[in-house]
Amino acid sequence: MFKLLARVHDLERQGRNIVHFEIGDPDFPTPKSIVNSAYKALKDNQTHYVDSMGTYDFRQAICDTTEISRGFRPDMEQVLITPGANIIVYYTVRCLVDPGDDVILPNPCFPTYNSVLEFCQVNPVYVPIREENEFRMDPDDIKAKITDRTRLIIINSPHNPCGSVLTKKQLDGIYDIAEENDIYVFSDEVYSRMIYDYSNDFYSLASRDKCRKRTILANGFSKAFAMTGWRLGCVIAPAEVTNKMALLLQTTSSCVTPFIQKAGIEAIKGSHKAVSKMMEIYRKRRAIVVDGLNSLPGIKCLNPGGAFYAFPNIKGTGTDDITFADNILNKASVALLPGSCFGESGAGYIRICYATNERNIETGIERMRSYLEGKTGDQSY
Repeated sequence: MFKLLARVHDLERQGRNIVHFEIGDPDFPTPKSIVNSAYKALKDNQTHYVDSMGTYDFRQAICDTTEISRGFRPDMEQVLITPGANIIVYYTVRCLVDPGDDVILPNPCFPTYNSVLEFCQVNPVYVPIREENEFRMDPDDIKAKITDRTRLIIINSPHNPCGSVLTKKQLDGIYDIAEENDIYVFSDEVYSRMIYDYSNDFYSLASRDKCRKRTILANGFSKAFAMTGWRLGCVIAPAEVTNKMALLLQTTSSCVTPFIQKAGIEAIKGSHKAVSKMMEIYRKRRAIVVDGLNSLPGIKCLNPGGAFYAFPNIKGTGTDDITFADNILNKASVALLPGSCFGESGAGYIRICYATNERNIETGIERMRSYLEGKTGDQSY
């Protein structure tokens, strides 16, 4: 993703006008109340070392919001504040899985999972997620992959890159499998505040054991709060696991910046009007993206249930996803990601991030239409 972004920036320096669908970075500013909270903390000289586990006030706030959103209150010893949510994948694998062990994960999936497993010399065991199942992991498929070497199941709901949301029945089924086989579950819930179509409260399988036995709940502030550059995350896990992760954090990062933790408190304890407004806008953008993609020749797209990604099927264009993405960038000046970037099961799909304004979305769709209808050569928009 970042390699493509560097290439796109190079084209823009050459004068090209590129529509950005490639990177999962909200185009909204961080809400002012969050920024002001960090600014005040800076002025108050909150710029020194703090507890590696995270400040007491912030961890308390995490406990409070978890009780509201997921129906259980973790102990303070279960909560670790991290420099972004991405690193939690590494902490989890390093602390729970030995080289040569198996980890079950969806395919396609967030690329960090693959990178961490490869670095840690752990065997990835993929469960393909299929369009006909609305890109949701099937508990039966997971069960079929269990061996005596399986140590961890990774789930991600809402899902990147597909935007799918697992049902309560599916989540309970996955937890039951983990419990029957005494396996840990890593639940990536970074997009948990970004669900569109479900009237019920967000359901996390972490509520089954309250993260006290086998569930590692990873969350972050980047997406819903438009805080990608702040690098702030948190993990809730069994206390003995959290303490091991904290040792890794101490070794690599010492602690998370205190004034950024103050911003995190404001994000979850302050007004959520700005977040609600962002979600209203994302919902409108989703409709434009999905309707637009489904109007293009050779492309069909499911309606994503969460996050801000669409994962359309482009097999009807007669072009593989890597070639398609390359041609769309070079000939139509639209940057998007081939689905195979996220795993073999993503071949024949592309990921479109609609964290951009409606005009850009409409422009990007029309440029894609011109390319697919043969009305464009090598354009320099």
